[in-house]
Amino acid sequence: MSTRATRARSGLAAGRFDAARALREAGLAAFVAFVLFLPLVGFELVGGEGRLGLEYRFDWVLIGTAAVFVGHFLISLIRAVRGPARRAQGDAGPIAHFFTVHATWFGVAGVVIAFVLPWTPFGNRYVVDVATTLLIYVMLGWGLNIVVGLAGLLDLGYVAFYAVGAYSYALFAQWFGLGFWECLPIAGVLAAMAGILLGFPVLRLRGDYLAIVTLGFGEIIRIILLNWYEVTRGPNGISGIPRPTLFGLEFARYSSDGMTFHEFFGIQYDSHHRVVFLYYLILLLALITNWFVLRIRRLPLGRAWEALREDEIACRALGINPTNTKLTAFALGAMFGGFAGSFFATRQGFVSPESFTFIESATILAIVVLGGMGSQLGVVLAAAVIVLLPEFGREFEQFRMLLFGAAMVGIMVWRPRGLMAFREPTVLLHARGRGEEAPR
Repeated sequence: MSTRATRARSGLAAGRFDAARALREAGLAAFVAFVLFLPLVGFELVGGEGRLGLEYRFDWVLIGTAAVFVGHFLISLIRAVRGPARRAQGDAGPIAHFFTVHATWFGVAGVVIAFVLPWTPFGNRYVVDVATTLLIYVMLGWGLNIVVGLAGLLDLGYVAFYAVGAYSYALFAQWFGLGFWECLPIAGVLAAMAGILLGFPVLRLRGDYLAIVTLGFGEIIRIILLNWYEVTRGPNGISGIPRPTLFGLEFARYSSDGMTFHEFFGIQYDSHHRVVFLYYLILLLALITNWFVLRIRRLPLGRAWEALREDEIACRALGINPTNTKLTAFALGAMFGGFAGSFFATRQGFVSPESFTFIESATILAIVVLGGMGSQLGVVLAAAVIVLLPEFGREFEQFRMLLFGAAMVGIMVWRPRGLMAFREPTVLLHARGRGEEAPR
């Protein structure tokens, strides 16, 4: 008999599972679901012959209510089998440990798959576009992972640095005629300065107070972009943002001041070339971000971030300067947000304040938390879940976000500390025994 089956049987035999209570809670959850589903799902407006009518879908309501009842009961059963101690400890389990220990090989395989994706039989424009969006969120997640995952500073206004990077490129390209490659470092530097500007007022804040201030900072940036019409054009946004070039080669049908990509290589013009180039560009930026984070977390600065996350008072006792440590975390995390914002602007060709609302900050933070704070591989897995689940749910039309929310709840119940909650220590006080894996 397997270990998991033995544990389940012993847990149930010990009487830790109260079936009557689980049925009552499942019934209450099903009743609430029925009340919500009845007006939202049970009726649908249909048009025909110049008038509107109601279509009744009570069978859908009953199916949804039954699914909630069964799902809630199964969750109670799983929690009883796992035991309260394991839930409190947030045991990551052998799967997360296996992925973490062999993260290098999984990373190499993921990079290879990412490079060959546009040339696979299913690598059409839609797939490449979705993969590009996924990589943007991966890069943003790795940048926020510095602040939240490594330094332990809860940031709800990360979208502000994303906006600073996007508008920096848009304005410098419009005013000074600079291209993407000239504006990319400028966007990163300005976003880092914005991170330092945010860091100074919140040096003494922690927890919920820090989250509220960072949330306010993100809203301040959005409101400035919305109301400073003379510079940002307010709600109208900035259009006509130039596209990036490959060593001066433009991905356009015609070029007035240079040579195009298809003319240089003597091939027929295809708009798909620009889509693939943008995909490889964000892939390169994301890989640079990952390499930087992995390297810096092994340096004294990265270890100071992790120490600050665990205990700030102990950091002060060890002689670590919390002020400089927090400011570097905010600045470097914001810098990568600025890089991602610059790419977003050149990809869209248009930026407006509506693209940088609080929901974007919440999505990026959800990626970091869902993946497991401090885990680089976890950020990739969580970004894939958050970006791809709504795409897979397009067939369900208006129920797409409902299914997405149910999947998020299921993941948080299954992995309360994130998909990759297991983390290898950066520094070991004692050498590992024979046959044990070294940290990666």
